[in-house]
Amino acid sequence: MAAISMRNIFKRYGDGFPAVNDVSIDVADGEFMILVGPSGCGKSTLLRMIVGLEDITSGDMIIGDRRVNDLAPRDRNLAMVFQNYALYPHLTVYENIAFPLRLQGVDNATVDKKVREASKTLELDEHLDRKPGNLSGGQRQRVAMGRAIVRDADAFLFDEPLSNLDAKLRGQMRTEIARLQKKMGMTTVYVTHDQTEAMTLGHRVAVLKRGVLQQLATPRELYENPGNLFVAGFIGSPPMNFLPATLSGDKLELPFGTVTIPADRADKVASSGYGGGVLIAGVRPEHFEDATLVDASKRDGGSTFTAKVDQVEWLGNETYAYIPFTAPPEVTDQLDQLARDLDGDSMRSQLVINLDGASRVAEGDDAELWVDAGQIHLFDPASGRNLTLDEANAGTVTGLQGDAAKA
Repeated sequence: MAAISMRNIFKRYGDGFPAVNDVSIDVADGEFMILVGPSGCGKSTLLRMIVGLEDITSGDMIIGDRRVNDLAPRDRNLAMVFQNYALYPHLTVYENIAFPLRLQGVDNATVDKKVREASKTLELDEHLDRKPGNLSGGQRQRVAMGRAIVRDADAFLFDEPLSNLDAKLRGQMRTEIARLQKKMGMTTVYVTHDQTEAMTLGHRVAVLKRGVLQQLATPRELYENPGNLFVAGFIGSPPMNFLPATLSGDKLELPFGTVTIPADRADKVASSGYGGGVLIAGVRPEHFEDATLVDASKRDGGSTFTAKVDQVEWLGNETYAYIPFTAPPEVTDQLDQLARDLDGDSMRSQLVINLDGASRVAEGDDAELWVDAGQIHLFDPASGRNLTLDEANAGTVTGLQGDAAKA
């Protein structure tokens, strides 16, 4: 296997638009790197530049110790698994897996050994004589992976390989891919728009927006320390709540009441140059709870408040409560833009709270709720920057913000 280094990579098309805009990412030997973001963010274009299917406008693509910008795809020794499987319908599973070896002129004994090793790893032994048309979607994807495995490639590239599968099969294939990558120690670059795949598969995750790398970090770092509004809104399901807020000392005024935030978070905001005015507070749904269910040892780490619950969804092990609120224009404008960036719905109409399934909160209640004050992030409405970011535990934050990101 080999490391991959992308150094100041640009991709501009004829109109000058930068589909990939000065992206630098180092993928270590044996690392599982995820490229994630909404449609049009540049993730697939970047993957195609690694394999050589797209020309690089400027920058250096290094695989192992070779600069490969001018090498044809066949000379880069990379294996790619596509979204649509790209299997030959007239060939058996055996011959589909063996195809790249046949092209290389490998002798029959070696072909047979490699195909059967891959087949055993992917549990395809009983399907070797079947044609792709007689396989399920998950089996076809395993055949495509087998064809990549037998090549002894320097790295494996996956372009949204699970997007054509149903939810159950996607879950199964995520597990299989993770297990295979760990077993083989293969350098892997994996493109997806699904943040669940990104969070469960990747050693590190690169979040892209409009061709610009926003943040590069472990899944936990992205979740706990999003560098900006875009990353905060993209990572997490349900997504983070964004609320108008004002800060005075350590007192944070939110639509549902006043919360005392930890001193270190208040100090970060003060040192950022914040001079008053409206901020955007970000709180994940799971950082709320029914106040009656909060353990006494935990209660002092947050604040309680009362809010009228508009709607409740009880799912057995958890309950979702919805609380409407209003926000000023400087907040709604930024959140409307964020929703467009994320290809989603408006993010400013209601507070979503994830409660324990034991909660008895009901629709129409003036419920007593609790929020973990140490998990509240504060963002600059103008730039989207996280003013409470723990920089030591946030990976690499590089994304352009505000008007600069729209250029």
